[in-house]
Amino acid sequence: MATAKTATLTFRIDPGLKEALRIAADQEHRSIANMVEVLIRGYCERNGITIPHSEEVKNNNGARS
Repeated sequence: MATAKTATLTFRIDPGLKEALRIAADQEHRSIANMVEVLIRGYCERNGITIPHSEEVKNNNGARS
């Protein structure tokens, strides 16, 4: 099964939060990138935010308001 392409995201974060993220990722045997994805998915699920499929994002790329 083919996997969807991923997007690159670069951001600045407090060093203490970065270390906490690294510890959490290590405890879960995940990469930092995967841990961030898990945390975002969990937040969206708890707050009723639907995560669009890759095709939907690609089709709506120029449709910002």
